[in-house]
Amino acid sequence: MSLMSRLSAPNATDDLSRLAAEVLADRGSAPPGELAALLEDPPRVTPSSLVFVTEQPSMLGMSAAQLSFLRPEPAAVAEPAAADDDEIPELFCPGPVRDNPELGEEVNERMVEWAEQVGIYEGRSEHLRSCGFGRLIMLTHPGTDDADRLLAATKVVVAEWAADDYYLDEEEVGADPRRTAARFGILYGVVDPVPLPHRYEHELRRHIEEDPIALAFRSGMEHLARYTSVTQMARFQHQMSILFTTLDQNASWRVTGERPPVWEYLMHRHHNSYLPPMILIDAVAGYELPPQEFYDPRVREAFSMAGMAAVLLNDLHSMSKEADDDLSLPIALMEQEGCTRRQAAKRTVEIHNELMKRFVAEAAALSLVGSPMLRRFFAETWAWCGGSREWHATSRRYHADKAEVA
Repeated sequence: MSLMSRLSAPNATDDLSRLAAEVLADRGSAPPGELAALLEDPPRVTPSSLVFVTEQPSMLGMSAAQLSFLRPEPAAVAEPAAADDDEIPELFCPGPVRDNPELGEEVNERMVEWAEQVGIYEGRSEHLRSCGFGRLIMLTHPGTDDADRLLAATKVVVAEWAADDYYLDEEEVGADPRRTAARFGILYGVVDPVPLPHRYEHELRRHIEEDPIALAFRSGMEHLARYTSVTQMARFQHQMSILFTTLDQNASWRVTGERPPVWEYLMHRHHNSYLPPMILIDAVAGYELPPQEFYDPRVREAFSMAGMAAVLLNDLHSMSKEADDDLSLPIALMEQEGCTRRQAAKRTVEIHNELMKRFVAEAAALSLVGSPMLRRFFAETWAWCGGSREWHATSRRYHADKAEVA
């Protein structure tokens, strides 16, 4: 469901909605926000979890031919859904490393001012302000307290959400799933600028000036370019192409009425995850993870699992307010596997936890052979997930009865 329609949805009061909120908010036994503290806890690393894999030295710079991968036990084959009163497991996700409400408010106000300038969410600035996207970026990027760096990331994140609304979800601002793919095709020519022949350049410029989403992306990426290297910008552009493709996939389901099986939805969520904002972790913090590490398949796999796990919290918290044609993991589980709503919530938390534990295991193994920057990148990925959890638990995007900071 889109940003704005969720804001205007009636406040959910059913038991499942309260349960989802409690799962996100209860950090009584949450793992530590500092990843190093978790990796240094001996009881969490048991001999049975060590698997020795022989392989050639990789681009990570290994000097030995053997690498110890810490892997969780393989998941059992799915059993029929458990009893409806089964206890929901605790969430394996930290809380925020840093919470600076004043900094978040500053970034948020500057973001709203920018949104008004480029024309997105015209007439709905108060709704946009109440979402607290500046707070989200403050929480998820504790590596800097530079408001302008945080604002650059906030602009492109809000542009991403707005593109979903304007092109896919919100009919009142012109969304039409039949046109989604064509519109995202043009938008990608703004994200990764197309050098048209001189005769036609002015038409593209006019389109950008007249389309608030295109203008938001051009403006946001110009700001982001102040803080990214060439390779960091290229990886962001690549991730956006993946995101646009998955939003096209979502549009096709809406047009055809098709409802994907769970495995296909999970593949969709692997790509339509929180990686677009997460991919800026090192750029916002002011360093660069070298491409040979960032694009190493094992690093990419670990990072992608964290991005997918983080967005499943969005699925969990949104399930009580989804429209009939929307999809989420709980909805897919109910439709395709016959789960009750409570069983679907339980299964979603279990899948989230599996992904996060696999991320920690892979981060531990790869940190043994990677650079100090890789260890920092994994630590800040973990911190990003904790900040995202806090935002989902407190944002008025999901809690109309709460102030922006709970």
